[in-house]
Amino acid sequence: MKNLMMAFRSLFKKGRNNGIKILSLGVGLAMGLVLISKVMFEFTYDNFYPDKDRIYMINTIIHRENNADRDFAGVSGEVAPGMKKEIPEVEVATRYAWFGQEVIFKTPDKRKYIGDVIYADTCFFDVLPLPVITGDVKDILARPSYGMISETIAKNMGGGIETVMGQVVEFDSAPGKRITIGGVFKDMPENSHVKYDMILSMPTLGVFSWDGTENWYRNERYRGYVKLYPGVDPESLAPAIRRMQEKNQPLEEMQKAGVDITYTLLPLAEFHSGLPETKRMALLLSLLAFALIFTAIMNYILVVLSSLVARTKEMAVYKSYGATGKNIMNIMLLETAVHLVLALLLSVFLILLFRGKIQEILTVSVSALFTLRTMGILAVICLFIFLISGIIPSWLYARIPVSSAFRSFKESRRNWKMVSLFIQFIAAMFLVSLLVIIWKQYKLMVDDNPGYAYEKLLYCYTSGVQEEERLRAVEKISRLSFVQSVATATTLPIDWMSGNNVSFLDDDRELFNIADMYYADENYLPLMEIPVIEGTNFMPGLESEGNAQMIVSKSFADRLIRIGNLTNGVVGKSVNVSEHGVCTIIGVFPDIRLTSIANEDDRPAALFYRTTSQNRTMLIKLHQLKAEDILTVTRTLEQIMPNKEIDVLSYKLSMVGLYESSRLFRDSVMIGGMVTLLISLIGLIGYVKDEMNRRRSEIAVRRINGGTVADILVLFIKNIGFIAVPAILTGGLIAYLTGSKWLESFSVKITLAGYIFILCGLFVLVVIIGIVMLNGYKNASENPVNNLRSE
Repeated sequence: MKNLMMAFRSLFKKGRNNGIKILSLGVGLAMGLVLISKVMFEFTYDNFYPDKDRIYMINTIIHRENNADRDFAGVSGEVAPGMKKEIPEVEVATRYAWFGQEVIFKTPDKRKYIGDVIYADTCFFDVLPLPVITGDVKDILARPSYGMISETIAKNMGGGIETVMGQVVEFDSAPGKRITIGGVFKDMPENSHVKYDMILSMPTLGVFSWDGTENWYRNERYRGYVKLYPGVDPESLAPAIRRMQEKNQPLEEMQKAGVDITYTLLPLAEFHSGLPETKRMALLLSLLAFALIFTAIMNYILVVLSSLVARTKEMAVYKSYGATGKNIMNIMLLETAVHLVLALLLSVFLILLFRGKIQEILTVSVSALFTLRTMGILAVICLFIFLISGIIPSWLYARIPVSSAFRSFKESRRNWKMVSLFIQFIAAMFLVSLLVIIWKQYKLMVDDNPGYAYEKLLYCYTSGVQEEERLRAVEKISRLSFVQSVATATTLPIDWMSGNNVSFLDDDRELFNIADMYYADENYLPLMEIPVIEGTNFMPGLESEGNAQMIVSKSFADRLIRIGNLTNGVVGKSVNVSEHGVCTIIGVFPDIRLTSIANEDDRPAALFYRTTSQNRTMLIKLHQLKAEDILTVTRTLEQIMPNKEIDVLSYKLSMVGLYESSRLFRDSVMIGGMVTLLISLIGLIGYVKDEMNRRRSEIAVRRINGGTVADILVLFIKNIGFIAVPAILTGGLIAYLTGSKWLESFSVKITLAGYIFILCGLFVLVVIIGIVMLNGYKNASENPVNNLRSE
């Protein structure tokens, strides 16, 4: 207890720099522990499900001639239920399909809500259970036009949970088609690979879509899951799965068409954590957290060692009165414990203060990050930090001899300080270089030329609007003076494309799978400034003369020419496209980027013709992108389509939004780099001051013998340079390896040229030299006589 009281009293003694120690350690711990919690969070996905070790996702692998195997987490409608029927080892199976994300729906009193919506069958909660607040799940998910909502949505609707039962809602995109709310479930945890706010019964799919739910082949829009009986090895089910396919799927016809399908079972608990992007991000965040925490620890040790000379006589006096080395270590360890506790309290305060920014950058709430399990692991990490921060200084203080109380003590533990600075400089160089790499890659992505023009482009989804209203809206918007042109389409290049298969008319073999851009009118390609390099653009009325019009990408044309040995190109050729039937290729456009650099769809693409009134997405190209013009467009559309929620979006902002995760990672590295650099500079300032004080006599003698202030500063710069240069080279190497790993996620990436690391190294070196000069100038320029007189 006495030692503990001494530790608290030492907090307020001058010359100990306790404020700097606690501040730097607290800030470093705040960021480091948050990042570690984020890494742990990424590896806890779906761990809240009971029997999670027996739940598996069905993965489809398509083998097609002349194509690489393609695997994806999608199955045909009957595959999951079929596994339950045909394979005895499957205890229960389910499937779900997306209705839409951020879907707007409204109650009869016109109150609007938004949420993610899925279709699910009656076994959904048997495999992926959530607590149900009210309602009979089996009954609800078996009835057409019935559904369930989350607790949050129910509370937002007001009046309590029970009052929402039986209420009717209508989707903005499907006016006139109503859903009755039959139950309420608890909100999905944040660490779930699938998130939804409303579940519609599977029979409801037929109300909104023509898609069937009992197909064994194609239409792989569903995600399927199975729960196996205890002790069943999923790999042992491969023969049974194949027998199920032979019984229910046209395998012989598929093989004649050059196609084969196999299914594998992926453990649900490893689905998210096993993704390459998850592993890469976890590695990068772990390195960032390690750099932050270790820099903070090294800076703490450096500041403690800087007080070594000042506290030497204190420790020697303790020993003179009978204190042993063990007693000295206990005193120092208790001081470290007090500092660490205060630093942790500061960390908690900073985390709570900036919890909004933390949630924005890490895309997860603070409450989800710091669970009991996570807190336990963080406690172990804090214990490790305490041991490193406490044992090294305690050991050094315990070795101070008793004779130091009676003579001048000059030992500075300079080697320990240099090691601490070396590690801090490595971390600073690593984070500065990594930040530049991420910034350059992000800039490359947002400034990317995807092969079409979008700088002055607006778009608006008009699903659920009558064809006459859509046509009238296009005509009226086209007449606005600031509008350059208007077009309509089904999808946008930034959307993820469904797939369809291509075959020749006289051959049933499926040649390849395409990214289906679906439909557009004749104004679409000119508006997007996508040239037709062969053939012609869409021509209205041509369908009556023959097959559907199709314009294909260059990679589509090249592949078709190679497979079919076509000598006269593809224009005028007719092919069979699943879902579209017989189509005639009338033109070829250059390959454009589909989706984004971070998640590029590299399949050949095709676009089909449909008139303006039938396309759900309106594209509006302005002469100049001005806020007042966007407002005018919005108000005009609201007047023409009063029952539709109008949201006019900037294509450029949507393009930037595709790289939101990269921007957030850039921000996290930027904040971490600034904190690390600041902590390193605090440590460097303390070191320079300590060395200047320790070498006052030497500096005075050099000045008397003709040395200038510049000579003294160069001497100190050289001393720092001996550790700064190797540290910068080491940090640059680590940044190169880390940056290379991160860049693997992108189809187009920057070149990690040497000049990036040279410039970053020079920046860090200039900052270090600047700190040495600014803090050393005062001491170096003092009157040497005054320094010698004080000796």
